[in-house]
Amino acid sequence: MTEQLTIAMPKGRIFEEAAELLRTAGYTLPPEFDDSRKLIIDVAEENFRFILSKPMDVATYVEHGVADLGIAGKDVLLEEERDVYELLDLKISPCYLAVAGLPGTKMNDVAPKVATKYPKVAEAFFREQGEQVEIIKLNGSIELAPLIGLSDRIVDIVSTGRTLKENGLVEFQTITSITSRLIVNPVSYRMKDERISAMVNALSKVI
Repeated sequence: MTEQLTIAMPKGRIFEEAAELLRTAGYTLPPEFDDSRKLIIDVAEENFRFILSKPMDVATYVEHGVADLGIAGKDVLLEEERDVYELLDLKISPCYLAVAGLPGTKMNDVAPKVATKYPKVAEAFFREQGEQVEIIKLNGSIELAPLIGLSDRIVDIVSTGRTLKENGLVEFQTITSITSRLIVNPVSYRMKDERISAMVNALSKVI
């Protein structure tokens, strides 16, 4: 019998697109898989176990070995800097990280503030621009920060730009493009290399 692979995946859009990609690559996932509210789903036909989590936690599960593989956005990998290997760009859930704010506003010369879910990425970006900023870490509704005077700018994920527009914000700079990646625990990569390589090959053919 093939050894079990445990795969951590974020709930939501990435989960749906990744499930479709796995099916296209020839893996059997039951129809109810997509609608399940469980956090751990076993798929006996393929000897897979899926752990469903928040996007930021996927790389943590893989790094600590509770999951062999994970599907995580490049934004998470850049921010979390976990000890995992990136195997494949799955080219799903494309978006990008951008600097945004209220139109016609300048950065504060004295103490510029930037609000974001991505403090490491934001700090590195502004450092490369030669700008010293104060980073304010927020966990949700980043668009609020410039509207209530908390920050001059935000750094956030942009998919369609609709959320920015609806809140009267505009983009100033693009930081980097984001897609979802297949990542692996280094030990699992050695111990289960045959199964993992087979999955990489199957996915590569359909991307």
